Formats: sequence, structure tokens, C-alpha cells
Amino acid sequence: MIECSHLSAGYHGRPVVEDVTLSFRPGEVTVLLGPNGCGKTTLLKTALGLLDPVSGRVLYDGADLSSLTPTQAARRAAYMPQNRPAPRIDVRRMVLHGRFPYLTFPRQYRAADYAAADAALEAAGAADLAGRMMDTLSGGQRQKVYLAMALAQDAPTILMDEPTTWLDPRHQLEVMATARRLAAEGRAVGLVSHELNLALRTADRVALLSGGRLAALGTPEEVWQTGALSDAFGVPIGRMQAENGWQYYYR
Repeated sequence: MIECSHLSAGYHGRPVVEDVTLSFRPGEVTVLLGPNGCGKTTLLKTALGLLDPVSGRVLYDGADLSSLTPTQAARRAAYMPQNRPAPRIDVRRMVLHGRFPYLTFPRQYRAADYAAADAALEAAGAADLAGRMMDTLSGGQRQKVYLAMALAQDAPTILMDEPTTWLDPRHQLEVMATARRLAAEGRAVGLVSHELNLALRTADRVALLSGGRLAALGTPEEVWQTGALSDAFGVPIGRMQAENGWQYYYR
């Protein structure tokens, strides 16, 4: 489990978000919501050790992240960024990068690594892309490959930044279904999303950021009842009961 304790995060010692306390818990999907520029990605990167905290602590299973080696941290948390350059490399080789935390020097892939990569490609719906070159793929296809690379890392926590970017509606639903499946397997899943309806229907817990602070934290129902969603986004947000649950919309 990753815990952020009174965490302030930002750049060059200047916080973008301040005094945030939340955790990414096993068996749950935690969604970070909030308007552009509110610090969702900054918080995620700090929880992963990609940025140093301005203040506060990040704990991995009770151990301070600063006390862990990069390999130890990578075995506990995988990351799918929103954007990543597309190198001239084939898809299967790209996904195999997710196995780096388990390799010793010199880096030589084992049969188990290839099997993990192939299983991850299948789980991400990208098995048909395995022989393609990364720089020939569409944005949506690349997103599926980067998801596969994160899954191949086989970490108990997976954090994803806008994983549905570039994806059509069917594949957006598939990614959210994958998040739910991972949580059902006992993993902790955290994701940043601007797809409000999808996020609220997928999340076990919602962390709403606004004005550099944690404006609300709880189940989608609890956060909805506070009215903080409309305040944070600056537009009225409504919902209606549909056959398969609540549907959220901008009014």
C-alpha cells in the first residue's frame, strides 16, 4: 500500500498541492479528480518517487520511499504516464521493459519475462500489436502498449495518469474494466482521469483536488453528496439513475 502523509508536492521547492493525506489501498480503485492544473499528475509522480516531496512523507507498506532503492520501489509500484515518446522499437520489446526490476546484470530476459510480457499484452488488448513498431502506432494503440508495460511489471500497486487518453469509447471502457479487474485481484489501483462519468462509475474512492488542496475524499456517493464536484469544476454536475447505475453529466 502507498500512503501519502501530509504531502506537499511541486517543483523547485514551490508546492502545487499541499498537505494531502491519502492512500492507495489494495483491492480498491482510487481516482484522482480535479480541474486542469490542480496537481493530480504532480501528486502521482511524487507518490512514485519521480519528484521529491516539498514536505510530508510517502510510505510503501510502512517504509519511507526515500529509504528504498529504485529497484525496490519499482517492484512495489508500476506507472503508466499520460505521454511518453515513441521509440523505434517493437511492441513486445517495449513491454519487456516492464520486467527490468526483476533482471540482474547483464540484463537477459528469461522465459518467465517473455511469458509475463505476452500475458500483459493480452490483458491490455494489445496482443495483435506485438510485432509492430512503436513509432507506427496511433495514440490509442500506444496507450494500450504502455498499459501492457505497466502490467508486465507485476507490482502490487499500479498508478495510471489519464489512461483513457486517445482511446475510443469501447477501449475506454475496457481500460476501466481492467482497473476493476486488477483491484479484484487484490492490487491497489490509482488513476488520474478527466472522464468524470467513467471515473465515478469505476472508483471505489475518489480524491478530489481543487485549489492545491484535497477538497474531498470518499466513495463516489460521499463525494457527490458534498457538492464539492460542482465547486471544483466550476460547472453544475448532475446525475441520473440509469439501468446500469448512476450516470453523471455537466449541466
